[in-house]
Amino acid sequence: MNDTELQILVSKISTEVFQKPFAHQAYFNKRLRTTGGRYLLRSHNIEINPKAFEKHGILEVEGIIRHELCHYHLHIEGKGYQHRDADFRKLLKKTNAPRFCSNLTEPNRRTSSKSYTYMCIKCGINYIRKIRMNPAKYRCSKCSGHLKQIE
Repeated sequence: MNDTELQILVSKISTEVFQKPFAHQAYFNKRLRTTGGRYLLRSHNIEINPKAFEKHGILEVEGIIRHELCHYHLHIEGKGYQHRDADFRKLLKKTNAPRFCSNLTEPNRRTSSKSYTYMCIKCGINYIRKIRMNPAKYRCSKCSGHLKQIE
C-alpha cells in the first residue's frame, strides 16, 4: 500500500462511516515508532505508521484511520477531540474505532531498567537515579555533603 492508496482509503472510510468528506492529506510516516497514527492539528493531515500495515494488516490500519478521523472531524467541528473528552469517546463507540492500536514496538528494542544509587557521605541519604551522573558536580540536598556512587 502506498500513500495514494491510503488517501483513497481514508476518504472512503470518512464518507462511509462518518458521512463527511476528508479534505486533507493522509500519508505514511515511517518515523512513527510506538503509535499507530496521528492527527496533526495545524495542517489537519493524518499520518499512519506503515508498521501497522506490515505487522497487523489492513483491518488494523482501518481501525487506526477511524480513530484518527474521530480526532479530525471533532476538531473541525470545534468539539472535544482529545482522548479524555466525552465527545471523542462517544464517537469512538459510534464508529467502532479502537481506543488503542496493537503493539508496534520491536521485541528486541532496548529498555533500560538499570538505576544508579548515590549516597551522601555525611548523612547517609540515598539518591536513586535512572541516568548516570557525575557525583563530584552535585551535593546532598539536606546537608550539602559530598556524594559517592554505590554499586
